[in-house]
Amino acid sequence: MTISLVIPVYNEEENLSLLFDAILKVVKPLGKSWEVIFVDDGSTDKSLEVLRGLAGKDRHVRVIVFRRNFGQTAAISAGIDHAKGDVVVFLDADLQNDPADIPMLLSKLDEGYDVVSGWRRDRKDNAITRTLPSMMANGLISWVTGVHLHDYGCTLKAYRREVLDEFHLYGETHRFIPVFAHSVGARIAELPVHHHPRLHGKAKYGLERTMKVVLDLFTVKFLLSYGNKPIRLFGGTGLALMFASIITLAYLFTRKIIEGTSVTASPLMPLAIMFLILGFQSILMGLIAELQVRTYHESQRKPTYTVKQIIEGRKERK
Repeated sequence: MTISLVIPVYNEEENLSLLFDAILKVVKPLGKSWEVIFVDDGSTDKSLEVLRGLAGKDRHVRVIVFRRNFGQTAAISAGIDHAKGDVVVFLDADLQNDPADIPMLLSKLDEGYDVVSGWRRDRKDNAITRTLPSMMANGLISWVTGVHLHDYGCTLKAYRREVLDEFHLYGETHRFIPVFAHSVGARIAELPVHHHPRLHGKAKYGLERTMKVVLDLFTVKFLLSYGNKPIRLFGGTGLALMFASIITLAYLFTRKIIEGTSVTASPLMPLAIMFLILGFQSILMGLIAELQVRTYHESQRKPTYTVKQIIEGRKERK
């Protein structure tokens, strides 16, 4: 087994040497080949200088340097693209994740799991601005996606490489990687991990991240539930609107026959017409989306399924 540790870095100059020393204490006794990939996400402090020094001292270190700050999702995606390991482990550079938990995650993978997610059960962050919003976001994500994890925000996770090759990351969707992995059939486990208070540097996230998570969740839910069959969302919405329009028109004409009330004078008339037009447009949007989905899959020769393994029968001897 080759292990690739992927570590996004943004202004963590005081933590990097300490983190690497902690990693060395953990990975050397494993007896496996390993590498550490630091992705410098446009740091403005001396993080890059420290990383150059680490790479100069140890051949296991590789540093990917972004031209500017692209965000944690882009950094993780770059780490995946450049990782050579059969197993990819993500962790933060701020020393709040404990590298000593890595062997535990790898042992859980050996039990047949494809993803092992860390759970910061005893989290050492501000309860109001970090822990409480995170708990609410985790509950919402678990409810919407059906993938029940206590801690989506914990970077410390281990993945089999073949699972990560089945999808791509865009925007700020790195926290949803377990959801994407589950969508391609990955077996997921969750383990409590250690969490330490930040000693150096400043936290990069606050309350505003919760709103971003909610917005990203809309995208993830759409991709998972309707990404390959958008007509069911747009068409279903269109049919519902048209049905509401027909019911409203039927009510207006029935009232006209029984009571003699004017149909055109009622405020329900323009509402019914609007529902009819919006319903028709929604169905057309669904058909256009279906064409785009087919173009996407066929242009990239991307299959609509994933294969775990192929078992060949033994040829008969002559």
